[in-house]
Amino acid sequence: MAHVAIENVYKTFPKSRQSADEAALATDSDPGAVLKRINLAIEDGEFMVLVGPSGCGKSTLLRLISGLEEITGGSILVGDRKVNDLPPKQRDTAMVFQSYALYPHLSVYDNLAFGLRRMGADLSKSLPELGGKPTPLSESPANQELERLLTESRWWEKPLVSVTRRLPPGLRYVSEAERLIDERVRSVAKMLQIDGFLSRYPRQLSGGQKQRVALGRAMARNPQVFLMDEPLSNLDAKLRMETRAQIVNLQRQLGITTIYVTHDQVEAMTMGHRIAVMHQGQIQQVATPLELYNRPANRFVAGFIGSPPMNFIPVQVQAPFLLVHPEFRLSLPSGWDDRLLPYDHREVLLGVRPEHLSLALPAPKNICGQITHLEALGSETYLTVQTKALTLLAKVAPDEAVRIGDEVWLAIAPEKAHLFDPESEASLWSH
Repeated sequence: MAHVAIENVYKTFPKSRQSADEAALATDSDPGAVLKRINLAIEDGEFMVLVGPSGCGKSTLLRLISGLEEITGGSILVGDRKVNDLPPKQRDTAMVFQSYALYPHLSVYDNLAFGLRRMGADLSKSLPELGGKPTPLSESPANQELERLLTESRWWEKPLVSVTRRLPPGLRYVSEAERLIDERVRSVAKMLQIDGFLSRYPRQLSGGQKQRVALGRAMARNPQVFLMDEPLSNLDAKLRMETRAQIVNLQRQLGITTIYVTHDQVEAMTMGHRIAVMHQGQIQQVATPLELYNRPANRFVAGFIGSPPMNFIPVQVQAPFLLVHPEFRLSLPSGWDDRLLPYDHREVLLGVRPEHLSLALPAPKNICGQITHLEALGSETYLTVQTKALTLLAKVAPDEAVRIGDEVWLAIAPEKAHLFDPESEASLWSH
């Protein structure tokens, strides 16, 4: 296993040929810059998730690590090796693609074994933990059967070609490399519960089975780093949840450093040890799931993490802890005093998650509005509430007797409030 270090990496797709120095100078302002000064350290054995909207650069970053794209500048280290100029097969990483990328003409067994057979002389070095004592070649079932048939035919008294013609189809001598491959393939297949499908072809598999074969092909090589590019996006909701749990359990069991790309925040929050939130080619925040939810670094992270998304309301600060809006007033806990002092009588952006709005009685501190949309999901109910100037999303208990068209009052939980600078959009709490 290995840690991964991404140091000052940028990637551009220039319209014309330019030197690396010119590309570096243009990176931060060039519209062709896909990644801008990426710095990220992934610990040995960590499950790191890259999350962000489509086009933010997360898949490009994964391809740079794997060697499928060339970096414009910066350094990528896998373990203690700088891999910038190494081809993909020498980086000791294994990638799982969104489209599975299985060979349709090969069986599941041969798909799992494909990468191992390409390793050649390095095979035994790359599979150190096959588990247990290796089976001697003489005890291999195929070799024992071959030896029995040859002995019965008294091959030394006959031309060898006449003997081999009588052997069962497919029976052949198993080399040391093939024995290692066979043990590895069957071990991985059993772990992924696809050992009953080894003779099938990809066209005979379901989407979930194909995904497990793609995972198994990466696992079989025993790489230092797993790279996964939205591997669950083609699965239905139930299968996606089951496979998600399976990937997490496998990663914990194997302890292999994993970098996982997704645009689904539910996957990110439930799978990652840490999450790197990306936007417009830059990393906005790297933190644990709960830290991202409770202490977002800026407005983008606050709006992206959480479903339904956070409500944002412009308010004015009135000392010492009072926020004023034409439709409500909110008193904050005392911990905000130092952070709000520079914003006295200035506007800030108040962020409130839907789950931190609750139905309440009429009061100056609460917000009055009309329900314009309602989604009853059984376990919870989402309300869209329209006030004179605001459109708010609220999440309430499923047994609340509310209907579209009702007038309601909403209370904000002050201890759950988030505040952001209106210009930089940075969180005031992080100042």
